[in-house]
Amino acid sequence: MGWEGVTVMDQRIRFISDYLEGFFSFSELCQHFGISRKTGYKWVGRYREFGVEGLEERSRRPQRCPHQTDDAVVQAILRARRKHPSWGPKKLLWLVGKRQPDWTLPAISTTADILKRKGLIEPKPRRLRRQHPGCPKTTSQGPNEIWTADYKGHFKMLNGQYCYPLTVCDMYSRFLLGCSAHPTVSLDRSKAHFSWLFQNYGLPDRIRTDNGVPFASSAIARLSALSVWWIKLGIYPEQIEPGKPQQNGKHERMHRTLKKEATIPPEKNLAEQQKRFNLFREEYNQKRPHEALEMQTPNSVYHSSQRTMPTKLGHFDYPQHFEVRRVSRNGGIRWHHHRVPVSQTLIEEYIGFEEIEDGIYNVYFCELLIGRFYEELGIIKNVIERVPMRQRNPRKCNPSP
Repeated sequence: MGWEGVTVMDQRIRFISDYLEGFFSFSELCQHFGISRKTGYKWVGRYREFGVEGLEERSRRPQRCPHQTDDAVVQAILRARRKHPSWGPKKLLWLVGKRQPDWTLPAISTTADILKRKGLIEPKPRRLRRQHPGCPKTTSQGPNEIWTADYKGHFKMLNGQYCYPLTVCDMYSRFLLGCSAHPTVSLDRSKAHFSWLFQNYGLPDRIRTDNGVPFASSAIARLSALSVWWIKLGIYPEQIEPGKPQQNGKHERMHRTLKKEATIPPEKNLAEQQKRFNLFREEYNQKRPHEALEMQTPNSVYHSSQRTMPTKLGHFDYPQHFEVRRVSRNGGIRWHHHRVPVSQTLIEEYIGFEEIEDGIYNVYFCELLIGRFYEELGIIKNVIERVPMRQRNPRKCNPSP
């Protein structure tokens, strides 16, 4: 029967009323109300024993727990924790067991639950995870439209030290722009290597990387110190989805060849390994034909970018209708006498606010949409989409003359 307009309690009362009138057999009555005979007998029994109050819903909480930890054990654990606030469940159980060897002690996980219920364990702060814009949809139609970069997996050299190769390729021509042997993953070394590439080959439109250090971070819009520098140069930082190296498949394929021909067996030190990388890069670019290039060499297809690296960068020229704020050393801005947190990666940079609704602003760093500012809440929320605010200008962050 229909249940709209009535409560479960109303239906139970009607069931008992029809049962007492005796117009239907018990089976017909249960079928009419859409319940089993077992459920019908349960409600009849409760009515006879407790009256109408017996038809109320009862708590399903168990009346007893045979595995419940003895209260004396709980109190002993709590006393030990208060005396040793830095001790974990395992150490506390050891201490209580040493004092009371005849007691049956709970498991470590149960002890941790006891401490949590009593407020003696502070929950760990939730790790901030930035959402990802998804698989890059851009494709390269010519040299320098997209460069790909990655730190190839490290390996141990004969002297026992590790080598971390930083590789950079042009996606269209497969030209291996650089392969630099680093002793560790380093922002300074990465920036120095990219500076050398920009000075020798010019600036690309985009650089596609994974989500690791130093290319990305957990900051707003996944900006890192390296990607902030790229944006100021007019280069769009593009990341593949986490855990999906196939989205940078051309670069990974080059890594497989690099590993086979330039790292097995490894050299005795970093300097010798760099010499071997240089020889591999020369052969890969100038002698080795590539099937995807119709058996041409990458060197015969690639040409340098017409966009040269500026000697000095000026501040980006935001449109006149934008509100412009400078990110202070504490990683925030001032907005109507209130501090609004932004990001440590944008310290001393200028960001622009474009009002799209009353009290709601799109937030840009140069031409990159990085967040949405809600004036009433005083916070900048991250955005999934990372799209330029208008067609790219050849002079992204206007270089000083």
